[in-house]
Amino acid sequence: MKLPGNLILSVILLLLTTPDFAQPKSPAFIGPEKGALLIVGGGHLGPDIWARFVELAGGRNARIVIIPTANEDSAINTGKSFEKELLQSLGVQNVVVLHTRDPKIANTDSFVAPIKKATGIWFGGGRQWRLADAYLNTLAHKEFNALLNRGGVIGGSSAGATIQGSFLFRGDTKGNTVLAGDHTQGLDFIHNVAIDQHVLRRNRQFDLAGFVKTHPELLGIGIDENTAVVVQKNTFEVIGNSYVAVYDAAVSDSTKPFIFLGKGQQYNLKERKLLPVPGNPATAN
Repeated sequence: MKLPGNLILSVILLLLTTPDFAQPKSPAFIGPEKGALLIVGGGHLGPDIWARFVELAGGRNARIVIIPTANEDSAINTGKSFEKELLQSLGVQNVVVLHTRDPKIANTDSFVAPIKKATGIWFGGGRQWRLADAYLNTLAHKEFNALLNRGGVIGGSSAGATIQGSFLFRGDTKGNTVLAGDHTQGLDFIHNVAIDQHVLRRNRQFDLAGFVKTHPELLGIGIDENTAVVVQKNTFEVIGNSYVAVYDAAVSDSTKPFIFLGKGQQYNLKERKLLPVPGNPATAN
């Protein structure tokens, strides 16, 4: 028996609006459910930041892939990687450098083979749009997420920090003073978030404040140099020597456009609130 077209449409609409079929308003976890992100605001990284990255990657037995694609060709073509040398000096011997500018190559099994074996990935600094051009929506991108799903860690500094967000802040090819430009999609390891870096060192602390007013669905996270957030599930923790600014359009105003978090403080990304420091409940907002 052939059903009338209007009845079929009604059934489809009913299914799409029932709990089992409806799209969730927000993801269950803003950060990775199983793995971790280590997002660094650039500059010289202290030993505590590198130590946490190595720890999350599995210690001396870690298998780490360095991705320098954000950098200039002139720097990459030297064949040298200070991140590789530093990690090896910390006792991690299984470190490889992986790079391409061609998304067709990033979409091949041979290219992603090292990522499939990795326990940690590190994105270096430079310009974040170069990472988007090479890896966005490729097989490599799929394997980055697979690494997180098996409990690995993805870290990165400066451009390697911003690329981890869902919105690619300062992603314009014309320069990093354009806040929302011709590249706006990040790798989305942390959802509904725009990330900025070097915020105090370069006097950028008010840039995300104006941006989130026009994008209230996004949480802004601005990270200063030698400072990082470690993201797991719906929480991040601040490590390093400076501060992290959080921008939430729902609670900010002209007198308080952001809140600062220092070393050891934690923030709930899902509920968008500062968590109390153990033993000091007054530290929560």
